[in-house]
Amino acid sequence: MFQEVKVAAISFRPEKFGLQNNADRLEATFRKAAAGGAELAVAPEGVLEGYVVEPLMSGEQPVERMKEVAVTMRGPVIRRFRELARELKMCLAFGCAERIGRDVFNCAVFIDQAGRLCGKYHKMQLAEGSHRSWWFNRLGKKSRAINTPYGRCGFLICNDRWNPDIARIPVLDGAQFILIPSFGSRSRDQDKAVLSRARENGVPIVEANVGVTLIISKGEIVAVSRRESTITFGTIEIPAAANPANRDRHERSFLRWRRQEMPRRLAEYLKNNTKRKKRDPRHTKTRHDARGMPIT
Repeated sequence: MFQEVKVAAISFRPEKFGLQNNADRLEATFRKAAAGGAELAVAPEGVLEGYVVEPLMSGEQPVERMKEVAVTMRGPVIRRFRELARELKMCLAFGCAERIGRDVFNCAVFIDQAGRLCGKYHKMQLAEGSHRSWWFNRLGKKSRAINTPYGRCGFLICNDRWNPDIARIPVLDGAQFILIPSFGSRSRDQDKAVLSRARENGVPIVEANVGVTLIISKGEIVAVSRRESTITFGTIEIPAAANPANRDRHERSFLRWRRQEMPRRLAEYLKNNTKRKKRDPRHTKTRHDARGMPIT
């Protein structure tokens, strides 16, 4: 009751405010992931615009510059990657700054191999906090699982991964796997946090962090890299959706296995028990003399 999917977690450091260059590099990297056999490729947080909120908040750059690099879901940049997904016949997930009206959100998108935009997610928790004047860095309002060709998918973005409550929301909405575009801590503690989110929720996770690519399946790390520019490949096993039909199918499979396994175990038990009795002097046959006394 698991579906194996070959995935690629991508890492490279994007250029700040380099929308065109980053898009070109991301396309080239997605092509390499497809050539490596990936069915799903995941790229970091803010990979298109270069994750520029920090220089905007610090005043290093004017906040108006966000308008240069924020994209819309119907705009040419997202359309470019929808066409690429269709060409490569590979699902794509990556981070971007999404403009909706006057506001901009830290966003992650999922595009399937037919080029359909299956869904998106806005970051729910910001390490730097939030202020009502920050139109360029709005907080997401909800988290929902997204229907994909591989089952329902949940997103976390970077700082979200530290909070088990955020991870639980899409799982309770039916998410069977979680993707984490990130551009943050590379520490071993972040690895432990992501592993904990996988184990707490019983789902595989693919994290594409700049400098840490991490793939977890069945509660164990199956691939990890700390190279800044890399593509890490691995296979995740996505559990079947929780519903009565899948429950019954899995139960029947177990019962078929049990019909063969229990007789095998019984035979092994009886064999080993016989051997133990032969070795144990308490179970050896005692000889007696004419008076019925044991012969020693």
